[in-house]
Amino acid sequence: MSTDVSFTKRAAAELTRCFNGLAVRGKAGNVRPSGGLTATGQDLNARHNKGRASRLEKAAQIREYLSAVQSPSTVEDLWKDPGFLDVFFWYFIARERKIIAQVCQIWRDLLYQPKYWRGVLPILRCRELRPTSGDKSTSAELRKKVYLSLERRGFDSACLFGANDEDLYDFVSNCPPSYVRHLRHLSLRCCNVTDKGLEVSLQNLQAVTQLELFGCNDITDAGLWASLNPRIVSLTLADSINIADESVATITQLLPCLYELNLQAYHVTDTALAFFGPRQSATLIILRLRFCWEITNHGLLNVVHALPNLSILSLSGCSKITDDGVELISENLRQLRSLDLSWCPRITDAALEYIACDLAHLEELTLDRCMHITDVGLGYLSTMTNLRALYLRWCSQIRDFGIQHLCSIRCLQILSFAGCSLTSVGLSSVVQLCHLQELELTNCPGTSKELLEYLRVNLPNCMIIE
Repeated sequence: MSTDVSFTKRAAAELTRCFNGLAVRGKAGNVRPSGGLTATGQDLNARHNKGRASRLEKAAQIREYLSAVQSPSTVEDLWKDPGFLDVFFWYFIARERKIIAQVCQIWRDLLYQPKYWRGVLPILRCRELRPTSGDKSTSAELRKKVYLSLERRGFDSACLFGANDEDLYDFVSNCPPSYVRHLRHLSLRCCNVTDKGLEVSLQNLQAVTQLELFGCNDITDAGLWASLNPRIVSLTLADSINIADESVATITQLLPCLYELNLQAYHVTDTALAFFGPRQSATLIILRLRFCWEITNHGLLNVVHALPNLSILSLSGCSKITDDGVELISENLRQLRSLDLSWCPRITDAALEYIACDLAHLEELTLDRCMHITDVGLGYLSTMTNLRALYLRWCSQIRDFGIQHLCSIRCLQILSFAGCSLTSVGLSSVVQLCHLQELELTNCPGTSKELLEYLRVNLPNCMIIE
């Protein structure tokens, strides 16, 4: 009993000390400090005057700061004000900024800041930069100005369109050294560059890790052997007549760190895919084989066993791929996030059943021009809860009933019905996809003004492409 009383006394004493340390504010705004003493009116006036003086001092400091800031007083001053222009320029895309940079020196200096050009690939049309009237000095000065502007805008990439060896040598020799040191991405499109030109250029561009060769018909396997180096991690070869199976062999041997390979070559066969081995299994994540007409299901067998970690696979235009090939992919490449089977005419609903059953993590599926896909196949896809983007352009056998299946994929964000024979009634049910961000209805006979207005009202956050 005595223990309980002692505990109660200690608790009461502790509460008393806490209360004595608090100041209680009365109804009239007076402060009652600890000990029961009331503040006098003189003390309150002193505190009030002190606070008022502090506020006046801060207001004076703000007025002084605002007077020092030179705000535009006329429309002409507004168009020269860096603060206003810094916001204004973000309303334009890169192509438009290139034009408005020519308005005046002030605009050019502001627009040449690297922040406006991140992620942009500058294209140099080499034929336009060559001397035409025999005045080589004027043309050389123009090219130097262009190269200097690339450096000022902080580009780490460049695309040379229609270049030859001389253009490539000039680019490497006359670009500012800092730009050459930081160039990561080089793209050559529709160029007459030879093996020697490519070799010399890549020897000088030591920082390049991403290489693209589009329509470079003078590049051979020998040129690739001499030019490719282990630092390249992303390679694109397209529309080059000399690219064949041996080119793939060269790539697999010389690029051990390759994580992305984009190949569009009509002469590549299943033999090329047999060159992929353990060296690529851990690094190669993205493989796009576009319009490789000679590749069959047998070639895919080599791919799925040699490259088990693929997350993006495109077989667009590989017309010999059948449902059996898709079954191989579905059973062995379980980490796929994106699969492109467009322009594969032998794909049927059975392939979609394999995809729906085994590729649970798939987020993007492209089935453009797969003419044998029907509403039954879309029913299989309705179970894929992780699917974010679905492209069904010109799938002529899809009807309104198939749309009802797709409406159960609640997380779908991008959907394309371009060229599909659908009615307004069927398309109107798309409003059930509340997370939709992009809907393509180009060349759909069922579209009308009323339908488009209905979709815009019920899908306010969705961009509708007519």
